[in-house]
Amino acid sequence: MVIGVPKEIKTQENRIALTPFGVEHLTRLGHRVLLEHNGGAGCGFLDEDYQQVGAEVVDSPEEIFRASELIVKVKEPQPSEIAMVQEGQVMFTYFHFAAERELTENFRDTGATAIAYETVQTSNGELPLLMPMSEVAGRMAIQEGARMLEMNNGGRGVLLGGVPGVEPATVTVIGGGVVGMNAAKIAAGMGANVYILDVDIERLRYLDDIMPKNVTTLYSDPVTIRELLPRTDLLVGAVLVVGAKAPKLVTRDMLQLMQKGSVIVDVAVDQGGCVETCRPTTHEDPTFIVDGVIHYCVSNMPGAVPNTSTRALTNSTYPYVEKIARQGAEQAMLNDHSLLFGLNTYQRHITHRGVAEAFGLEYVEPLSLLS
Repeated sequence: MVIGVPKEIKTQENRIALTPFGVEHLTRLGHRVLLEHNGGAGCGFLDEDYQQVGAEVVDSPEEIFRASELIVKVKEPQPSEIAMVQEGQVMFTYFHFAAERELTENFRDTGATAIAYETVQTSNGELPLLMPMSEVAGRMAIQEGARMLEMNNGGRGVLLGGVPGVEPATVTVIGGGVVGMNAAKIAAGMGANVYILDVDIERLRYLDDIMPKNVTTLYSDPVTIRELLPRTDLLVGAVLVVGAKAPKLVTRDMLQLMQKGSVIVDVAVDQGGCVETCRPTTHEDPTFIVDGVIHYCVSNMPGAVPNTSTRALTNSTYPYVEKIARQGAEQAMLNDHSLLFGLNTYQRHITHRGVAEAFGLEYVEPLSLLS
């Protein structure tokens, strides 16, 4: 199979979808790997590193899209990339379709196959390709939130962990999944007073067992959120509904309850955000202010630490890339239903229920098309 790895072109996105390690394995198996010039430079991998293990370095994305059967990326295709996609081609990347109707419809209409990292799901409900970036994003949420709380960045001038004789900051994390757990762990390690909210009682029991004493678990509901907001210095949105739009759990009117200079980091922005006033931002211009509250809503947070993120991501994605390359996309999905859950568009149909429901589009059961 011919596998193409274009350079990421989303703003401030320096990750790459395959490391030299992955390329070496694929070329040893007899596959051909095309890599765009300087595709890995942003995360420390040079063209020579790839060429030494069998990659063919090409000068333009057009060459990759024209020749490849499988396109492996990190972030959703941008408009210029969608224009190059061919019918029947397979793209394997983070799509986050439910957050953007135009992207969904435009990619569907290419006739290409979209397998989304974020909806690949194992039989026990885990999201193996979302997990590594969720770990990074959860930890970064506290790192960035603490920085935004500094007065020179417009914040309240609060030190997250406080000092002896001065109360620490209060961090509220909505969502107890991988993002929320990592955010709470880092915030607690920095000495903050942490609340983590979820609607899954069993998950709360688990978090209560593993978290340090400065983390309190609470059942998530509007009343509890409203009670916490007046004393929250840093709010982290960490809500995930697989493949679907995130619910708006913090509404515009709730912002009035927060103190001026407090900070919101909405990690759920990739799926539309769980804060009503959220809108996607970039690393170049990461924040905006609504009602005196700083919003940090960067939609590719792990892109700021591309070396760590690329290694963590490709450790998880490579086995699936190899499976698709060995068996072909259709057969790989029939043989591995976790990969089948990742199928979002196929033959101009929407094949993920959450994506279809987000926009009121027709959903087609994927097995009815594949078999």
